[in-house]
Amino acid sequence: MTDYIAFCGLDCEQCEARIATITDDNKLREKVAEEWSKFYGAEITPDMINCVGCRLTGVKSPYCQSMCQIRQCALRKNIETCGDCIEIKDCSKVSKIISNNPDAKRRLEKR
Repeated sequence: MTDYIAFCGLDCEQCEARIATITDDNKLREKVAEEWSKFYGAEITPDMINCVGCRLTGVKSPYCQSMCQIRQCALRKNIETCGDCIEIKDCSKVSKIISNNPDAKRRLEKR
C-alpha cells in the first residue's frame, strides 16, 4: 500500500485538494473550497486547501488535520490504515466511506 492511501482507504493522489497543493493551482483551490463549504456546511476558503496527503508528513487541510474522526482515531490507535483495525466491521466512522466507495473498501481489505 502506498503512503497516498488515506487511513479510510481513499486515494489521496486523486484528491483535488492534494492536486491543487502540489500543482499550486489556485482555481482548483477555489473550486474545492466552494464544494467542501457546501458539503461540510462550514466556511472553507481557498487558502485552507493545502494538503499533501492524510498519512504523509506535511501540510493538511483543516478538516483532515483536526476534524476527520477517522484520521484522529487511526492516529490514537497507531495503525497504518483502518484495514489494520480489529473494529473495522463495526466502525460507524469508516463505514460512511467504505459503504459508498468500493475502491476504498477494497484497498482496506487488502491489508
